[in-house]
Amino acid sequence: MSVFGIVLFLLIGGMAFWMLLFLMGFVLPFWITLGINQQMRPKRVFEKDDTEAK
Repeated sequence: MSVFGIVLFLLIGGMAFWMLLFLMGFVLPFWITLGINQQMRPKRVFEKDDTEAK
């Protein structure tokens, strides 16, 4: 039963390791790129609304 616990621990630890590796390698740079793009996009102070102009 002790071997089963060790194998289960290593299995869960390995899954967590690969998940963190995926997050740090793909999701984090993607998230940072989206944030930078949104910060650099020009902001619209006045929204154009055609219904009020008529």
